Amino acid sequence: MKEKLSCYIIDDEHLAQEILEEYIAKVPFLELKGTFMSPLEAAAQLEIDKPDLLFLDINMPDLDGLSFIPMLKLKPMIILTTAYDHYALKAFDLEVKDYLVKPFSFERFYKGVLRLYQEQSSRQQPEIKEVVKAEPKHEQEYIFLKVGHRIQKVAIKDMLFVEGMKDYLRIHTSQEKIMTLMSFAKLEELLPPHNFARVHRSFLVAIEKIDHIEKNRIWIGETVIPISDSYSESFYSKLKGV
Repeated sequence: MKEKLSCYIIDDEHLAQEILEEYIAKVPFLELKGTFMSPLEAAAQLEIDKPDLLFLDINMPDLDGLSFIPMLKLKPMIILTTAYDHYALKAFDLEVKDYLVKPFSFERFYKGVLRLYQEQSSRQQPEIKEVVKAEPKHEQEYIFLKVGHRIQKVAIKDMLFVEGMKDYLRIHTSQEKIMTLMSFAKLEELLPPHNFARVHRSFLVAIEKIDHIEKNRIWIGETVIPISDSYSESFYSKLKGV
């Protein structure tokens, strides 16, 4: 297992640098190698040191973080640290590893770096092959919902998205629309979490039914669903695991 991840900070705000330095110092598997005010200052040193991880701000003078990423010859793992969440889609296209919206807590920071450390360490471990007869995996195929005075069976594969209607949920499927008295939290307990994502206070979508995403809006057929600021980070992170 890799003992430490070497890392750099590029951020033009002194307070943001200090917070990151404090967070990094608390994590035993992170080693801070340098801090810079701009990508132009850091470029040469990054090429020499080849760090494992880069904490990169977006809005900086001279050269912004998103423009800097494609210029890197040897790209480290990158975690964007920014006060703005509307760059999340572009960041996803650039294959950044995480997107932290300032001000972020140490708990959120640690969750992100721990995942990267575990991923990096697992790649370095030799593969151990065992002859085990694998049990076939059975995906959950349906759920039961109370609809009026009846209990209705709903096939998960037919679900497109769910719309909040005050105390009710309207479930849009490929065949029909179903109204049920239920909260989003209760419905999410019934659904396989890797197949569905909350994208707005009033919307939950089936990930495999998404046609495309543009400007923080989702198209499912002719329906356009907004991605709200409070759900964008978790939604785009979930897409990386699909």
